Amino acid sequence: MISLNKISIAAVIVFILSVFSSEAKSPSSVPYNRKNGTIVLKTPRRPAGQQHALKLTADPIPEVRVGFIGVGSRGTGAVNRYVHIEGARIVAVCDLLQKNIDNVRNRLAKASYPSDVHYYVGEDSWKELCKRDDIDLVYICTDWVSHTPMAVYAMEQGKHVAVEVPAATSISECWQLVNTCERTRRHCMMLENCVYDFFELTTLAMARQGLFGEIYYGEGGYVHNLDAVWTRYWDNWRIKFNRDHRGDNYPTHGLGPLCQVFDIHRGDRMVRLVTMDSKPVHSAEKGKELVGAESFAEGDQTVTLIRTAKDKLIQIQHNVYASRPYSRLYALTGTDGYAVKYPEPRICLKPEKMPERIAYDDLGSEKFLPQKEFEALMALYEPEFVSQIKETAKRVGGHGGMDYIMDYRLVYCLKHGLPLDQDVYDAAEWCSLVELSRLSIEHGSAPVARPDFTRGYWDLLPGYTYGF
Repeated sequence: MISLNKISIAAVIVFILSVFSSEAKSPSSVPYNRKNGTIVLKTPRRPAGQQHALKLTADPIPEVRVGFIGVGSRGTGAVNRYVHIEGARIVAVCDLLQKNIDNVRNRLAKASYPSDVHYYVGEDSWKELCKRDDIDLVYICTDWVSHTPMAVYAMEQGKHVAVEVPAATSISECWQLVNTCERTRRHCMMLENCVYDFFELTTLAMARQGLFGEIYYGEGGYVHNLDAVWTRYWDNWRIKFNRDHRGDNYPTHGLGPLCQVFDIHRGDRMVRLVTMDSKPVHSAEKGKELVGAESFAEGDQTVTLIRTAKDKLIQIQHNVYASRPYSRLYALTGTDGYAVKYPEPRICLKPEKMPERIAYDDLGSEKFLPQKEFEALMALYEPEFVSQIKETAKRVGGHGGMDYIMDYRLVYCLKHGLPLDQDVYDAAEWCSLVELSRLSIEHGSAPVARPDFTRGYWDLLPGYTYGF
């Protein structure tokens, strides 16, 4: 028979362990519980009268009038590109700093752009911009933590929104974006430019046409040593965020292109993940150097494995501290072929999958295509709209041209009243990894169920498509 004293002692031990365990964890932005060892977050019900926003369309806009919030490095680049986007007009620009406004004003003057652009400076100037009745699209290029509040406010003012990555940094913010988009019927597109890089666009076309067979595994990530640029971020906001948040804080460059290939919420969905990280080493050194950090949350290396409803597998990595070459990894493994982008773009195919017009005798399933045949294959599958604008994209620039293609497609879809290439569910799904990865790590790399932001409609659409 167990004595009451033993029961009391056991209860005290359990209580003490739970207290110490909870102190090592950060609070979740939404309630969750554990089910068979898996962390499951609560999915809020769709409010009465609110409908999903899959394939959302709005009235065509003959001339897309744009207001820019934030014109530091990224925002200034966007303004420069919009000078060259046919069918768009820059109406207003705002920033915290007068020097950034002066820089944009001078750049537009040198480009002989019309002088009727309105400029705002100050902490709340962005709200004045959003309230203007002569703006269709609000383009947000600010620090991460302001993305969701600004996007939500702009949609509530009746504006379509394009917001830099990551559009949200918590599950709560992901749901805010989803619910506001569904309720207002305004577009909310995250500016994930890497889905518009030339290799990603062309291999997506190859995948859609079955060249690789069934693709069952993808690799992506963001490996980029930021030592040379940390101090360019206003008030050191980026290193401060990483100091305070464990997990993969910047997942969308690697995850976005893979989600399009895997038809995520267009016939498949990500169902659960597991994340591990290394200890903070160089990250802690930079945190101490730049902001006097005595502790640092983000590990130097983070690795996440994701399983989909159709039992496909995605691996995502994050490392902005290592002394290694830039890479987004981007690799597709299928039953009939393989594509990889780094360190240089290459493709491997089964001999029977090679198009007849690009015949090559010495082709085996374990060999990459020679450069000549690789280039011919890329030209054959390059999407028509890319062929039409790629020279302009390369000339105008923005990460080699992919930023221009992103902006071109956004304006094109708004002008023609089409669904956007990326919808609010893409933004929520890709950004949700920020908090979900932390939850997994802080619970001993436990599996975490990924929320279904479509709330049951993830298999409604028959695969990823562009609107024309």
